Amino acid sequence: MTTPHPLQGPRRMALTVCAMSATIMQALDTTIANVALPYMQGSLSASLDQVNWVLTSYIVAAAIMTAPIGWMAGRFGRKRLFIVCVAGFTGASFLCALAQNIEQMVLFRMMQGSFGAALVPLSQSVMLDAYTLEERGQAMAIWGMGVMLGPIMGPTLGGWLTETYTWHWVFLINLPIGIVTVAGLLAFMDETDTESERRFDWFGFLSLAVGIASLQLMLDRGEQLGWFDSAEIVTELVISIAGFYFFFAHTLTTDNPFVRFELFRDRNFAGGCLFMAFIGIALFGTMALVSPFMQNILGYPVIDAGVLLGTRGIGTLITMIVVGRLLQYVEARWLIGLGIVLLAVTLDQMVGFTDQTQARTIAIVSIVQGVGLGLVFVPLSTVAFMSLPAHLRTDGTSMLTLVRNIFSSIGISVMIAELSRTTTAVHSQLVEHVTPFAAALAMPDVASVIDMTTQAGQALLDSIVTKQAAVIAYSNDFKMLMLLSLVALPLILVVGSSRTGRRGGGGKAGHVEAME
Repeated sequence: MTTPHPLQGPRRMALTVCAMSATIMQALDTTIANVALPYMQGSLSASLDQVNWVLTSYIVAAAIMTAPIGWMAGRFGRKRLFIVCVAGFTGASFLCALAQNIEQMVLFRMMQGSFGAALVPLSQSVMLDAYTLEERGQAMAIWGMGVMLGPIMGPTLGGWLTETYTWHWVFLINLPIGIVTVAGLLAFMDETDTESERRFDWFGFLSLAVGIASLQLMLDRGEQLGWFDSAEIVTELVISIAGFYFFFAHTLTTDNPFVRFELFRDRNFAGGCLFMAFIGIALFGTMALVSPFMQNILGYPVIDAGVLLGTRGIGTLITMIVVGRLLQYVEARWLIGLGIVLLAVTLDQMVGFTDQTQARTIAIVSIVQGVGLGLVFVPLSTVAFMSLPAHLRTDGTSMLTLVRNIFSSIGISVMIAELSRTTTAVHSQLVEHVTPFAAALAMPDVASVIDMTTQAGQALLDSIVTKQAAVIAYSNDFKMLMLLSLVALPLILVVGSSRTGRRGGGGKAGHVEAME
């Protein structure tokens, strides 16, 4: 199967804009609806548990449909698939805005997730093909802006649209972007060859879909249901293990597997998947903690918290402007290593965050952390496909996206579960020292404010203890992520060489080296 040749000039620029717009649409919709959930709940007459399915249905559908993207692109053609998915995602967004009840909303969000699953991997494949080997670092920097900034800016944009207009605009904003993207893809994108003889491995797909769907449901609903105290969560875990077992057993013994395991024979791609798992946990795990920390501990409104969270995007944006050029002169593994060090340093600073931490401190730490994420993500996205054969590229981008999505769900679930557990445990320890005989409570300045003999005083004291317990729990979570960063640091040795710039003072080198 042949792939399109690298493009030049205005046509490449137009195709880049189309690929980026598709990426941003999908990346935004993973988080933009979160802020609007309380407004949807009242409008759709749904319970809290029901409205959470607005998020769960999208996540599960996207996870399931990410896996077969490589096969569909090879069977029907990448251009055709890309256009259908962008159009389907846009149409599903319009239907979400028109939903009259929770059942319709969940159905339309499933449709949106199913079509949206292909947007990020297909846009990455298009960008990799449109640029030469020497230019791929810059291409991945441009593409990475959408992937990284979408989840960061989603809550802010969602909050502003919901408060300024209505929650319907969270979905309607996709319509003009989607229409322009479809028109651009029709005009500027080349079609790839198709493999009409390639058969679909239904057993492999269904077993993998069952495993992924059950895992995502378990991770998404575990916190609400008390994790393994719930029969539903235990059942989902058992089904997930069974699904993955049948998938791997079938894939390793069939002549026509659903997932091409030959992908992982490429050292750079295997290393890329390993680090992408880390990115999923670090990026989304940190996001899941910082936003509620600013709202619940520091008391910021959702818009202000979103703006402050967006400072991390500033650091990422600055890095992505320069890192593409740096890749021509510096090995990707050293840039990744520097990025991980910056992540570890900033997470160590976040361990010391309290309810007295200033916004300026948070902004500085977030900007530096954004720089670290950019230094990891762009070189990783570039080197992972450096030596991967062109006919495996779309399979590779879909697999890399699937790995990031699964581990981001794991990161979010683990961090939130640990936060809840630690808050409860620390609260129990702190209240042991809150007695009428405590010297601190007997001090005149304290006693004049907190009167333990009244219900108001007891309630105030409990809120103070709960906040302090939560601060300690957040600190422990940030420490876990910091230690994870340090553990990941030696893994840069797995990544091969990525030099694509000039060597020996002469011409361009479009080579790939494997580190011996």
